[in-house]
Amino acid sequence: MQIIKNVFKFLIFILPLKITAQSTYIQQGSKDYHFIDRMEIKEVHNTDLNFSTLKPFNRKYILEEASLLDAKGNFSSLSKTDQYNLQSLYMNNNEWYSGSQTPFLSKKPVLKTFYKDKSNAFEVNTKDFFLAVNPVLHFRFGKETDADKNIYLNSRGITLRAKIANKIGFSSTIIDNQERGPVFFQQEVNELRAVPGVGFYKAFKNDPYAQDYFDGRGYFTFNATKYIDFQFGFDKNFIGNGYRSLFLSDWGNSYLFAKINTRIWKFNYQNLFMELMPRYKDIGNNLLRKKYAAMHHLSMNVTKSLNIGLFEGVMFGRSDHFEFEYLNPVIFYRHVEGTLGSPDNAVAGLDFKLNAKKHVQLYGQLLLDEFILSKIKNDPSNWVNKFGIQLGAKYIDAFGINNLDLQVEMNRVRPFTYSHFDTINNYTHYNQPLAHPLGANFQEWIGIVKYQPFPKWNFYARTIYYYKGVDTANANFGGNIFKSYLTRLTDDGFNIGSGDKATCLNTLLNISYEFKQNLFFEASIQNRNYKLNSGFSNNSTSFSAGIRLNIYKREYDF
Repeated sequence: MQIIKNVFKFLIFILPLKITAQSTYIQQGSKDYHFIDRMEIKEVHNTDLNFSTLKPFNRKYILEEASLLDAKGNFSSLSKTDQYNLQSLYMNNNEWYSGSQTPFLSKKPVLKTFYKDKSNAFEVNTKDFFLAVNPVLHFRFGKETDADKNIYLNSRGITLRAKIANKIGFSSTIIDNQERGPVFFQQEVNELRAVPGVGFYKAFKNDPYAQDYFDGRGYFTFNATKYIDFQFGFDKNFIGNGYRSLFLSDWGNSYLFAKINTRIWKFNYQNLFMELMPRYKDIGNNLLRKKYAAMHHLSMNVTKSLNIGLFEGVMFGRSDHFEFEYLNPVIFYRHVEGTLGSPDNAVAGLDFKLNAKKHVQLYGQLLLDEFILSKIKNDPSNWVNKFGIQLGAKYIDAFGINNLDLQVEMNRVRPFTYSHFDTINNYTHYNQPLAHPLGANFQEWIGIVKYQPFPKWNFYARTIYYYKGVDTANANFGGNIFKSYLTRLTDDGFNIGSGDKATCLNTLLNISYEFKQNLFFEASIQNRNYKLNSGFSNNSTSFSAGIRLNIYKREYDF
């Protein structure tokens, strides 16, 4: 941690110190994300919304763009539901809303102090200081067929955000959780020795199938110039336009990071420096070893409706120092890695996003770990062909039905992708993949239906099907990215699904009602059917219902 803090101090020192208006970021899983997605597709032509490949979203930029489009009359034809979602976006980010806030005010504040407006439990909004404090609650209870014990999730916490004199932004969220998920989730916890999405945990009340864990996140932000934003903290990031990302996902645990984002003309360029944790087996009062990652993403609005991006990243572990060569904000990491003797795990990628006809968005990613053209032509099953492909499409207001949105996505990752000869340098953090939760050696299809027929009602259906090659007791087939690729038994014969082939069908239906701003009552049914060619199978069906306030939904999507 000290190394990355010193790196961030160094970056502040060498860059301009003139500070302009800053902003915090829209929290992970907010309902605002889907509405922003819809508005971007409806606009077709590139706006600042089209830099949405990088998440989380900057509140200030999103509100400025939405307010601008609103003032131009671009939102005049919105459905009643979209108008509701637009007002909700303004309310949830009201520190950057320039219009009248009278519609946001509560008719009956609690004790004349709390919930003076509809979105924040406690708020201070003056010329030089803004503060919003909100409770976080998630109570969910359910039953899984053929399981002895009930499933549940009990989350309680607090979240706050602030800005001081339009120069410094701050955000913090602390949540205490007790969880007993479905059987396949418990198996994942035991295999990873980490709670998916969080990491460290303890058994809850001596129940080996229930976890007790904290989820704490926080960061501060400022602007060096009008075009350059800084963020430093402990949280997650996401690079991509799909449900999954092959570059960097928010599926795993939070991490310490420093981020520089430069937005000017048709370009958006992000530098991300991260302190991560290698895989470990024992949990105790020991200082765990660290590793580091540096990533670049450059996106450009090429035409009025097409955005393309270039990505590169490198994972490296050092026991005594940080490689300052990787602080270079523009040079290709593969070249830097070569000058160091190629000890590290470098990846590169290309992504695109195309909006069309005010209803459709096409998107995709190409991830290259190792790429030898002659091998792909002449020996396509060779282990060195390490790459992944994502293709997807979104169709909003499908078939002319307002607020009926469809999404399909395919993800395909070759064996041994993300792995490295030195297991410290594999593409992981805290016992979990940094990109796709399935690791490598898989093919996945995802179908999503979102329908909001009335402002407060949401219907969400999702189907995930995949097949994956699982390692056997005596052979590494490239599916487990925590293993060194040197443990493979041969160089050839590796195809997606090689090994003990697993197939999985995971379906979910969730219905929610927004009783008050950001307060949801929900009910869901989920089924997961998992089989291995070797004979193991697990069929899980669960029913659950609960209440959720100012927090994202808990997903069991693997």
